[in-house]
Amino acid sequence: MSKLMNDASGFVDESLSGIIKAYSEQLRFVKEDHRAIVRANAPAAGKVAIVTGGGYGHLPVFLGYVGEGLCDGVAVGNVFTSPSCEAITDAAKAVNGGNGILFLFGNYMGDTMNFEMAGEILGMEEIPTEIVKGSDDIASGSREAYLERRGVGGIFFLYKIAGAKADEMASLGEVAAAARMAGQNIATLGFAMSSCQLPGAPHPIFEIDDDDMELGMGIHGEPGIERVKTMSSKELACYTTEKLLRDLDVQDGEEVAMLVNGLGATSREELFLFYNDIHTCFLERNVKIAKVYVGEYATSLEMKGGSVSILKLNDERKRLLEKPACSPFVRY
Repeated sequence: MSKLMNDASGFVDESLSGIIKAYSEQLRFVKEDHRAIVRANAPAAGKVAIVTGGGYGHLPVFLGYVGEGLCDGVAVGNVFTSPSCEAITDAAKAVNGGNGILFLFGNYMGDTMNFEMAGEILGMEEIPTEIVKGSDDIASGSREAYLERRGVGGIFFLYKIAGAKADEMASLGEVAAAARMAGQNIATLGFAMSSCQLPGAPHPIFEIDDDDMELGMGIHGEPGIERVKTMSSKELACYTTEKLLRDLDVQDGEEVAMLVNGLGATSREELFLFYNDIHTCFLERNVKIAKVYVGEYATSLEMKGGSVSILKLNDERKRLLEKPACSPFVRY
């Protein structure tokens, strides 16, 4: 599978360099190592700063959520690989506005280890930190143990909720609590019809027949719940609706926000067709979709497939979701 690149070893840094050149009024490198990036106007005095991070290859996650009303900084790792503790610490120090740092990232072992180490380093410098991890992938664990699940596309909602709360000049504890409560009420289910291929790799991450699809596939190619013959959009919509509503115990008449997300090689036309079907399924269950987002918000290079995330709403989450926010990559 061919890619537009020079040498595979320079894929991440050259891509990041292009992003900063394209959006220099909004984003900047902290150092010339190209792996810690912050808002150009950071730090914001008195505001809780939000730092995210993770492996490259999921744009707009993670870098794409650095912007107004969202995150303040990001640490970038190699493709599908955790960022370094040094990059995390550099980003956090650069955005520190004096009211503490919220680390917000997906629940993966390497990311957890390096963010925790960065928190310890900052603690020695009397910079308080809190950690909140996205853990929304219902295919990777039970609802009872949701904190152990993988973090996937549903982190989209955590960025918005935490970012809006921080912009209200809430305390670090309040921002972290708002994010944790939102995380408890997010569920995501993904599906894939093809693999992605890492830059320079001779083969795709996994093999799948042209007429098969993987239900519950992770964003790094982790195995899903089951492999089945490719469903129609209506069949997949009904399957997804049942799984998500059951997981969050969404009741008749309740409201949710929804993300229909493409993984990198699914056309927007297909995503909207799929949303047409899933909207019907939710309507039949008397669940209102109060806010919907359709597009590429958490990708996996050129993987063909998508995911659906829902956030169960209450008055507070609905209010925070409605506040404007944008970055060079996303707009809420």
